[in-house]
Amino acid sequence: MVKIKGKVKGPALLLSAAVIWGLSFVAQSVGTESVGAFTFNGLRTVLGCVSLLPVILINNVKGKSKKAVSEQIEDKKELFKAGVFCGLPLFFGSNLQQAAFGYTSVGKVGFITAMYMILVPVFGLFLKRKVRPIVWFCVFVAAFGMYLLCISGSFTLNKGDLLTLFCAMFFAAHILTIDHFSQRVDCVKLSCLQFLVSGTLSVICMFIFEKPETSAIMSVIPELLYAGIMSCSVAFTFQVAGQKYTEPAIASMLLCLESVFALIFGWVILKQSLNAREITGCAVMFAAIILAQLPERLKLGNKESSTENRPD
Repeated sequence: MVKIKGKVKGPALLLSAAVIWGLSFVAQSVGTESVGAFTFNGLRTVLGCVSLLPVILINNVKGKSKKAVSEQIEDKKELFKAGVFCGLPLFFGSNLQQAAFGYTSVGKVGFITAMYMILVPVFGLFLKRKVRPIVWFCVFVAAFGMYLLCISGSFTLNKGDLLTLFCAMFFAAHILTIDHFSQRVDCVKLSCLQFLVSGTLSVICMFIFEKPETSAIMSVIPELLYAGIMSCSVAFTFQVAGQKYTEPAIASMLLCLESVFALIFGWVILKQSLNAREITGCAVMFAAIILAQLPERLKLGNKESSTENRPD
């Protein structure tokens, strides 16, 4: 029964992260109209790091994990390594994506970024990770759904599209890196440290490549607060925790639903219309994600049923 709960918990956390990111898309779009990409990303990730510190302090005070000093030292080394290796692809991916908005449409950025659905299992092959055939099928079906959702006209590549393609590669690497470390270190601490790494690098680039103005930053405080606290500290922590229970290929499809939720929030909050093509794209993506998990769900359910009916 514990195993089944874990299989439900993982997708639930990842789906929650996608919902938060979908709403954050509006905040990020508004925020970057007033400040540069490095400024917005730097400040929001640093804010995400700071907002997690009280949670870490409370957990430490509770003393949930009383380990020997030698074990704690080893944990700190592993945590530091995890923070650096997760923070670097997060820094490159988020800033490449933000830069791409200046050269291409939002729809194309959303679609090409979502290609990490395909890149995650492809990169996983080099790490000797097996992907079930049904998952491969569902990944490509979901990619088709994302195409219907984001692309309405002809598809040609420009500078912004290439930037987004590199962004998708780094996000795929980020998912696989989290998958590697999420079983080894504390989720909240890992999330906090990756923001510290990504935020520090973004702030350095902010002062080198941009000219941040206090008045401009103050004008996007609400957007920064949501993107920093909810999108970073809450959603990314959900991602780290959720990937403990979910295979990377399925995790990438669940996280890609941020584009679907962004469209839904735009429809509900901003009164933006949805056409038949976009609705079909959403439906195809949801169907693919459900199908990717059904065989395993049924298999687990059968195992549980046989266990309950087994005589003592």
